[in-house]
Formats: sequence, structure tokens, C-alpha cells
Amino acid sequence: MKEFSFTSLLLGMLLAIIFGAANAYLGLKVGMTVCASIPAAVVSMAIVRGILRRKSILENNMVQTIASAGESLAAGVIFTIPALIIWGIQPSILKIFVISVLGGFLGVLFMIPLRRYLIVKEHKRLPYPEGTACAKVLTAGDEGGVKAKSVFSGLAVGGVYKFLMSGLGLWNESPGWQIKGYKNAYIGADITPALLGVGYIIGPKISAYIFAGGLLGWLVLIPLISIFGTETIFPATEPIAKLTAQQIWHFYIRYVGAGAVALGGILSLVRAFPVIISSFRSAVVEFIEKRVALKREERDLPISVVIIGSIVIAILIWHIPFINLNLLGAILVVIFAFFFVTVSSRLVGLVGSSSNPASGMTIATLLATSLIFSALGWTGTEGMVAALSVGAIVCIAICMAGDISQDLKTGYLVSATPENQQIGEFIGVLTSALVIGLTIFLLDATYKIGSPKLPAPQAMLMSIVIKGVIQHNLPWGLILAGIGIAAVVELFGIPSLPFAVGLYLPISLSTPIIMGGMIKRIRDTERGVLFSSGLIAGGAVMGILIAILKFKEIELSLGFKFGNSFSLLIFLLLCGILIREVTRIMNKNQS
Repeated sequence: MKEFSFTSLLLGMLLAIIFGAANAYLGLKVGMTVCASIPAAVVSMAIVRGILRRKSILENNMVQTIASAGESLAAGVIFTIPALIIWGIQPSILKIFVISVLGGFLGVLFMIPLRRYLIVKEHKRLPYPEGTACAKVLTAGDEGGVKAKSVFSGLAVGGVYKFLMSGLGLWNESPGWQIKGYKNAYIGADITPALLGVGYIIGPKISAYIFAGGLLGWLVLIPLISIFGTETIFPATEPIAKLTAQQIWHFYIRYVGAGAVALGGILSLVRAFPVIISSFRSAVVEFIEKRVALKREERDLPISVVIIGSIVIAILIWHIPFINLNLLGAILVVIFAFFFVTVSSRLVGLVGSSSNPASGMTIATLLATSLIFSALGWTGTEGMVAALSVGAIVCIAICMAGDISQDLKTGYLVSATPENQQIGEFIGVLTSALVIGLTIFLLDATYKIGSPKLPAPQAMLMSIVIKGVIQHNLPWGLILAGIGIAAVVELFGIPSLPFAVGLYLPISLSTPIIMGGMIKRIRDTERGVLFSSGLIAGGAVMGILIAILKFKEIELSLGFKFGNSFSLLIFLLLCGILIREVTRIMNKNQS
């Protein structure tokens, strides 16, 4: 069965450009992107299976592999590069292209030797929710029957729900409530079908860890800061007493969460290090002992490509003048990229790409890099630009590693060839990198990056972190507090990384995830996984379409919106539909 074909290459590259542009706008607008793997798979099936009448699950898988690279690369770029524009520095399209390619290639290269451990050996422990959901969608579309009906029922429900909520604006996407009598204690929920589906797939344990981190941040730390805080403390510019819960989270709790994510990531790497070494050793042995003996489904790109490719990229980072990095900067990029690629690849296996705290890991990179540069006297604008260059390449590598991990999980479940998927990721990186710089300039010329129309929240945070270190006014106490919290969680025998993710992200993201996890606790069925995969697919596809419409300035809102109580009622209805689906008995003969 074909994987690479003219159709899969052309369609994958086209979707990489479209999803990359849509997510660039979405990320600069609200600070988050949506996973493109499932939407790309659905579009591919509609064309390859529906229009061309070809039954080719591997061809469809290659399309989503190439296409999703565009979305991930866009996320890494728009989280960092716009900080230069905010500082009044206009990067060239060539610089954005080169940084995008170098970071994207590093992310793909460093994931290659980890695949066998994370995707194969840890198959039962790491569900990779989007990757698993994508595989279910591809398989159901290829097989038809009851399985297809469950997936596409979920897709229809998720798509219609998302359109009514985010497209027509009939109810609030993020309802929230202040708890009376408890200052700035806040509970909210991003009531999206995709997050509910992710919660069901990752299960009750991991979703509970994430939710626990959110509860600590929003029902403990934020109220405590509100109660005892009176002064104006950097990075806020107003007294704490005047700040809302959301502002306290933005100015303070994110730093606490970043510290927790950093320690959780380090401990995760330490635990995995023996297996990482073993994976590298196995890859070298396989290369020496003739890779052709491996089955198609087991074949990765050779370890020589990883080693030589990494060295070449490090040399290019060092010698390309407009990247503004010397030998030390190039070494820092490779070290941080390898470390956080490992963390990101494992983390998305637990909580999914949608909840991958890429910005938290980038902040940790920027903190360490800025400290080193500051100690060496590399200050001022030159030092800030150099630190951001390190952070940008590493952030892109982190995002790409999360994407290829999900794609390789999908490939593993549908018996694709890892080597071909890895080549497909390189193609997706190159395709998206060619247009991402132009997309940023177009958006800046239309809306002005840093303005209320396009606030670029993640890039703004990166600029604050770098300036804070270089100008010696960063709130290190908050970061150390996060490290201490993660250490306490580890002493309880709980993995701190998913807990730290919940602490770093808004509680509104972890609330629907715990709802999905609780429903899975009630009953874990194949039908539930299939329907949840459909919810993720429907929400993601419609999210991409709405983003494109907003980019084209097509207004869909009807001009009125129901309140929070109605929004919660609608979400509970969605939960009820999922419960009904998981409690139905699937006819095995039909599946």
C-alpha cells in the first residue's frame, strides 16, 4: 500500500500552508493553537477516499503527518519571533525561514532515536490522545461499519457544538465564576468538545493530576496572593489588591508554573535517561548490523542522519551571521533542544498536544540562557536578541517534537513506516517555513502585532522574561516556589510533570479534561474512545475553519450570547451525550 504519492505530497504540503497560516493568526490572537493532525486526516479521507475512490489509510496518514508539521512549526514561531517586532526590531523573512527550518529539523531529528522507547515500549503507559484519536479516525474511515459511525457521530456533534459556540457565539466558550467570600478564588472551564474528548482518552488518573495543579493555582495560590498582597510587584504595574484572578495568574502564577514544569521536566529526563541511552545504542547497533533486516513498520531513519544532521545544524547556528549566536549559543541550543524535545515528546503522550506547555519550557530555556549571557556581560539589545534566538529555535523544536510524537503514534497504530513519516515531517517543516515569515508580516501589517487586535500574549511574555533577566528584575522567588511545589509533589510519589502542567495552564483547560476523565472512570469502552476521537476531530476541524473565517474577517456572530449558566448546561448536555455513548453496547459482529 502506498504512503508517498503525488496526491499525499501535494495535499499534505497544501494543508501544511493553510493550517500553518490559520494557527499563526490564532496563536497571535489568543496565545493558543489547535492540533491539525485530525482535521488534515479528515480532509485527506474526504478527497482520497471520497472523491478519488482510493482506499489508502497509509496515504491519508502521510497527508496528516506533513500537514500537522505546518501547525506545529507556526506555534513555535509565533510564540517567540514576534517579540522582536514588539521590541521594534523587524526580522527579515530569510531569518524567520532559517530559524524555522533549523528548529523544526532539530525537533524531528532528536525524536527519531526516542521513538522505539516512547511509542513502542511505553505504548500502554503513554496514550498520546491526539495520535490515538487520529488513528481511530483513519481506521474507522477505512473500515466503515459501527466504528466509523461512532467516530463520525462524535465528529458531527463536536463540529456542530463548536460552530454554534465559537462561530455563531450563542454561548460563552469559557464560563467562569468567582467564589463569594473567598477573594479572587475562581473556577472556570473552556467547554470545548476537544478537551472533553482528550480527558476521556487520557483517563482519570492523569486528568486528576492536571486538575489538581489547576486547583492549587486558582483556589489556593491566587487567593493567598490576593489576601496578603498590597504592593505593586513586578511584572504587574498595579497594586496586587486591584488585580483580578486572571491578572494574578498572568503576572505571577505562570512563573510559579514555569518553575514547576522545569523541575518536572528535569526529573522526567533523569528517569528516562537510561532508556534514552539504550535507545541510542540500539539505533547504532541496528545501523551497523544492516537496517534492511528490520520490518517496514520498525524502520527509522538511521542514527547517522541524527548525529550528522545535529552537528550540521549546530555549525549553521554558529556561523550564520543574522542568527546572532556564537559557539556557546549554538551549544546551548543543542543541549536545551535535546532536553526539552525529550520532555515534550513524553509529556504530549500523557496530556496531549493541546495541553503541551511549550511556552513554559521555552521560558525555562530563556531564563537559563539569559542568565548565562548576563553573567558573561552580553547585555543590552544584542544580548536580548541572542537569547531570543536560542529560545525561538528551541521552542520550534519543542513544538515539532510534540507533533511528530503524536504522528508516530498514529503511524504505529495503523502500521505505517516510521522512516517515511520522519521524511514527511521534514517536508512539512520546509513547506511551512517558506510561508510563515510572509504570514507574520501580513498579519503585522493588517492588525499590528502587540496591539489589542493582535496582542501576541506568548511572545509578549517571552519579551518580559528576557528583559527581566537582562535588567535584573525577574521574580525569581516565584520560579523557585514552583520548583519547591513540584518537589513536594514528587515526595508524595506523584509524577510532578502533569501536575505542573495544570498549575501552569489556566484552570479552564483542566476542568473539561477532568470531566472527560471522570466519565471514563464510570465506564471505559471502545465506543467511548471512538466517539471521543470524533469529538476531538469535530472540534479541531471546526476550530480551523472558524480561524480561517476570522482571518478573512468574515463575521458569523448573531449579536447575542447566553450567559454562563446556560453555557454550563449545554456542556453538561455534551457530557451526557458522551456518557450515553460509552454505556451503549457495541455490536461486535457489525464492527
